[in-house]
Amino acid sequence: MSSTIWSVDDHLEDVLAAIRPLEPIELHLLEAQGCVLVEDITVPVALPPFDNSSMDGYAVRTADVEQATEEFPAVLTVIGDVAAGGGALLEVGPGQAARIMTGAPLPAGAEAVIPVEWTDGGTGQGAATTMLPAGSSPEGAGGEVRIHRSVTAGAHIRIRGSDVRAGDLALARGTVLGPPQIGLLAAIGRGTVRVRPRPRVVVLSTGSELVQPGESLSEGQIYDSNSYSLAAAARDAGALSYRVGAVTDDADELRSTIEDQLIRADLLVTTGGVSVGAYDVVKEALASVGDADEPGSGIDFRTLAMQPGKPQGFGTIGPEHTPLLALPGNPVSSYVSFELFVRPAIRALMGLEDLHRPRVRATLRAERALSSPSGRRQFLRGAYDPVEGAVTPVGGSGSHLVAALAHADCLIVLAEAQTTAEPGTEVEVVLLS
Repeated sequence: MSSTIWSVDDHLEDVLAAIRPLEPIELHLLEAQGCVLVEDITVPVALPPFDNSSMDGYAVRTADVEQATEEFPAVLTVIGDVAAGGGALLEVGPGQAARIMTGAPLPAGAEAVIPVEWTDGGTGQGAATTMLPAGSSPEGAGGEVRIHRSVTAGAHIRIRGSDVRAGDLALARGTVLGPPQIGLLAAIGRGTVRVRPRPRVVVLSTGSELVQPGESLSEGQIYDSNSYSLAAAARDAGALSYRVGAVTDDADELRSTIEDQLIRADLLVTTGGVSVGAYDVVKEALASVGDADEPGSGIDFRTLAMQPGKPQGFGTIGPEHTPLLALPGNPVSSYVSFELFVRPAIRALMGLEDLHRPRVRATLRAERALSSPSGRRQFLRGAYDPVEGAVTPVGGSGSHLVAALAHADCLIVLAEAQTTAEPGTEVEVVLLS
C-alpha cells in the first residue's frame, strides 16, 4: 500500500491514464443503442425520397381551386386513389383531382394537397370529417369532389429532401446513439453501424456480514446495497453492468471470483475491504497480483485526501490487464467514489470526450455553517434548486447515511483549504441528475 497521500485530482488522472477506449465493432442498430459512433454517417438517399402528402385529402392543380369557397366550391373529377406504397402513379390534369393518403407520393401534375376536411369527401353533401376507405364509393357519391378552399402551391406536401439531402452529414463521429439517432439511421437505410461498444462492468461487494435483499437477516448481518447501487450507476453511465453476489471475507475465494469474472469484464469494481481493518480482504487478495514483467500492473491501495472515500485501490489485473477500481465499503463512500472515479473511466472506455458530471456554483442554504477537515476535499449530499441557483444539504456527513443519499441530487464540494462554508455563500456543486 502506498504511503503517499493522493489528491482527488491526481488519483483520477492516474485512473484515466490507464484507460483506453474499447476497439470499435459493427453492431446492428438496436444493439448499438447507447454506443458511440466512430465514423461520420452521410445520407445515401434524400429524406423524404420523393414528394409526398402530409395529409389525407386530394391532390390538385392550384389553378383549379384558386376561386374555391364554401358558397362556390370548385368541382373536380376524381381520377383515382394514391396510397402510400401503392403502384403506378396517376397524372392529374386540368379539372381533375386524385384522392391521396398521408405519405403517398404526389401524382404528376399535382401542385398541392387539399385536406379532406376542406372538401365534401365526394359525397355531394357537407364538409367531410374523415377520409373514406380507398376504392370506396359511398351511396350518392359520383366521381367528383367539391373543394371549399383555395390553396397555394406546395401546401401539405413534404418536399423530397426537405428533411435531409443525399450527401448531407446525418450523424457525426462521437455521437451517442439514442432512440432518435437509431431512427434516423434506419430511415436512411443503415442496418448496422460502427461504434465503440458499451463497456462491460462487473461489480462485486465483499463482506461476510452481507446478505442479499429478500433473505432473512441474522444477528450482525446487513443487506448488500452497494453492489446494487453501483451496478445501477454503471448502467446509468452507459455500461453493461453485471452484479456479483457478495463474496465472504476470504482472500482465496475473492481472488478466484475475480479471475472467473475477467472473461466478461472491461472494468472491475469492488466495494469493501480496502481500509486498515483486520479483515480487509480486497487488499489481502489483490496486493500481490501484479505481473513483475509488466510495468504498472497490479493493484495499488491508496489514501486519498477526501471525505468520504479516503481508502481507494486502483490497478490492472489478469492477462488483458483489465482495469480494477477498489472502492470503500461504506455506502456513501462507495457511491461518491464511483461518481468521481468509476463513471469517468466508463465514459473513457466508451470513447466519449465529456467524462464528468456537470458542475455549477450555487448559493448555500443551510441553518448553520458547513465544516470540513483541513487538507481534505469534502463531498456532502445536497438538493439543488436550478431556479434559485441554490443548494441545500441533505442529511449529515456520515458515510453510512443511505437514506440521505437517496434524496440527494448533487454533491456539495468543499475544497481542501476550505474548512467552513457559511450560509448564503457560493459553493461548488456536482450535479448527479
